[in-house]
Amino acid sequence: MPYENSAPNQDSARNQSSAPYETSVPFRAGSEGYASFRIPACVRAPDGAVLAFAEGRVDSSADSGDIDIVAKRSEDGGLTWGRLQVVAEHGDGTAGNPAPVVLAEGRLLLVFVRNAAAATEDRIRRGLVTQADGRRVWVRHSDDGGATWSEPREITEAVKRPEWRWYATTPGHAIQLDAGPGAGRVVVPANHSIPPSEPGDNGTEGRYNGGHDLLSDDGGATWRLGYLDDDPDGRVNVNETTAAQLPDGRVYFNTRNDTEPPAPAAHRADAVSEDGGETLTAPFEPKPELTAPVVQGSVLQLRDPDVLLFSAPADPELRRRMTVRASDDGGVTWRTAHTVDERPAAYSDLVRVDRTTLGLLYETGETSAYSTVTFRRVPVEELT
Repeated sequence: MPYENSAPNQDSARNQSSAPYETSVPFRAGSEGYASFRIPACVRAPDGAVLAFAEGRVDSSADSGDIDIVAKRSEDGGLTWGRLQVVAEHGDGTAGNPAPVVLAEGRLLLVFVRNAAAATEDRIRRGLVTQADGRRVWVRHSDDGGATWSEPREITEAVKRPEWRWYATTPGHAIQLDAGPGAGRVVVPANHSIPPSEPGDNGTEGRYNGGHDLLSDDGGATWRLGYLDDDPDGRVNVNETTAAQLPDGRVYFNTRNDTEPPAPAAHRADAVSEDGGETLTAPFEPKPELTAPVVQGSVLQLRDPDVLLFSAPADPELRRRMTVRASDDGGVTWRTAHTVDERPAAYSDLVRVDRTTLGLLYETGETSAYSTVTFRRVPVEELT
């Protein structure tokens, strides 16, 4: 892919307070049959269109219940958006955590999870939900840029260990490796929880979080587990994880770290793989200099220029001040490259729109981070 990874929507407008940055709103809470939209993911289709995915939450903003995965398509680089399309559902239950990736041959894969409506994260982590009602892993594909989709296919048995309780893919875009070990491999970062091992614990404690990735070497036909990072010592509690391939072929992983007192409050951690996601060279290490609250983040490796980007709120405790950070040394050191504004902000995903433009799809609003999923165009030259 050269940039790595419908009628217009009238709800698109420039952000007058921060011109020349162009923004649009593909998803707004309380519209199009959904009380809330959350968990953005974004990719560039083979024809150059931008595809924005989100969870459409029918009844409320809660993380469980009747939730669909929805998508919209933009033919003009994120300035306007076409109609809403439901791309995954589960009756009155949950279809969520979209992890899309566009393969080199043009196929669009979507990996996601499903669970029963009453299967909340708390109940799953406590072991109160059956495997059948708990988190199950699915994949479907599109060969026409997301216009139509294959039937969903379950891959749970291949990528989820029987003892795991909670399970979540990314959220955000997945990647396909284009060089180095495993070239052509699809890598989907994911996380899970394990049963409690200490007396008095019930499994909801952050230290039982674990990280792993899903690997496919045949374009999504078959799947297996890659690295595992389970260590309930409370130092790094791997949670929502995102990945990028560095120019030297290594895979860089950056994760939300749900540390618990009295552990140091390093809310981000990272790790690298030298074998295409099969293993980590070392366990995840805290990244205290990458300031952020406890929240999901996104990474994207640009090529031409070679710069690794990370998006997340930059306030150390509150979900606000959406910021893009940049690294010129593969994630060792970081600098602030673009600050959106001081408003509430939460989850995000990054996409290369074209040679001169970066796209940032993120949750934000005037008084709540969950009022809209907004798309912002940022000049690439600003990030280098």
